[in-house]
Amino acid sequence: MSSSKDILLGRLRGGESLSGGQQVKLTLLLAVPAILAQLSSVLMQYIDSAMVGRLGSNQAASIGLVASCTWLFNGFAMAVMTGFSVQVAHACGAKNFDKARSLLRQGLTAVLLFSAFLGLAGIGISGPLPLWLGGSEAIHSDASGYFSIYALFLPISMTGYAAAAMLQASGNMKVPSIIYICMCAFDVVFNYIFIYVLDLGVRGAAWGTGVAETLSSAFAVWYACTRSRELRITGTRGSFIPSRTVLGAAFRITGPLWIQNVVMRGAYVISTLIVAPLGPVSIAANAFAITAESFCYMPGFGLEEASTTLVGQSLGAGRTSLAKRFAWITIGMAMALMSVLAVAMYAFAPQMMGIMSTDPDVVSLGARVLRIEAFAEIFYAAAIVGVGVCAGAGNTTTPTVLNLATMWVVRIGLALILTPRMGLVGYWIAMCIELSLRGILFLLYVRSGHWLKRWQVSEST
Repeated sequence: MSSSKDILLGRLRGGESLSGGQQVKLTLLLAVPAILAQLSSVLMQYIDSAMVGRLGSNQAASIGLVASCTWLFNGFAMAVMTGFSVQVAHACGAKNFDKARSLLRQGLTAVLLFSAFLGLAGIGISGPLPLWLGGSEAIHSDASGYFSIYALFLPISMTGYAAAAMLQASGNMKVPSIIYICMCAFDVVFNYIFIYVLDLGVRGAAWGTGVAETLSSAFAVWYACTRSRELRITGTRGSFIPSRTVLGAAFRITGPLWIQNVVMRGAYVISTLIVAPLGPVSIAANAFAITAESFCYMPGFGLEEASTTLVGQSLGAGRTSLAKRFAWITIGMAMALMSVLAVAMYAFAPQMMGIMSTDPDVVSLGARVLRIEAFAEIFYAAAIVGVGVCAGAGNTTTPTVLNLATMWVVRIGLALILTPRMGLVGYWIAMCIELSLRGILFLLYVRSGHWLKRWQVSEST
């Protein structure tokens, strides 16, 4: 028996009309599981931070020091998987499920090989990395050990994330959310075992997360290949070697995302260099505050995934007007939800920080910067979902340009001026201003309609 989501997706793909209420309902049916998946991911970060935070400020700072580099590596791999998942959304929207299955085969191979290359590179640079980032000698060993173990698991974890991303692109948000929730539960268990029972400290956090991701990734790949109605490849034939045509289409999406990753994550690395001289308390407060803030923006990233699927499938079905409406529905929902959570974050900032650290200086400083950031969340929501909307249309170039301009000119420029004078507070003021401006620019861009220029499809709804 078909679910409400399947019925509505069928109407979308078949060119049938969808009322305003049905469009909102379909958005929620896709977004809620995606938000739950984001929640589990955030909880996993929170658990890691809380467990390591109990070991001391130096241990917490060691993970915070290399966090920007883990984001950088993740970003490269996720850009590759986006190149395939967007194509899967378009294929499913056009009801070309044979092509979607072919994309699954080729996408999993491409992500595995690329992530293996990244993993080897990460292991190679793990030794000198903390020194390059300007961390104090007291945290070098833990930071290096954590990053090398993270890199070791990178090929496995990213292949699993790729399978989940393609499931989401096919319209299946429920199974990936269950996978991520189970991953969170595994993370609690294995972190406890590796950090405390086996007494591996910071390295134990990396091992615990790696094992949790391995189990979840194995299930994600198995489900996508054998159980997904749109994607399962059992009983079918096809090559796992990416073709030139598929790689070319993927690279047109992935190329700008790689540049964006260098732009964004590279800026985070520079931000680490700006914050590192402030000392372990500021490094720990900065890392914990970023983790705490993620509770506020998790609905945005859940709706970003939903927007990519809805816009991509609408355009794949040749329905430009419907794609535009889904763009505004997802952006509006994200701005509303993140505004409510921003109020809660402002009110409970000390309690949120207190879960992760027992150091009163870290808690006080982290709560202060969280309250600054609360004022940026409404526009940050527009920036997050705006990226997903553009990705659904295969347009990743302009978001890269917008991120480049705001991140490097506004955030880094202001941070270089404010941080030496105001410490960590100055850096977060710079970030608040930059995120607000970025969101406004994305709202103007989506309103202009230029993100749809590549699509020559009918305006039928």
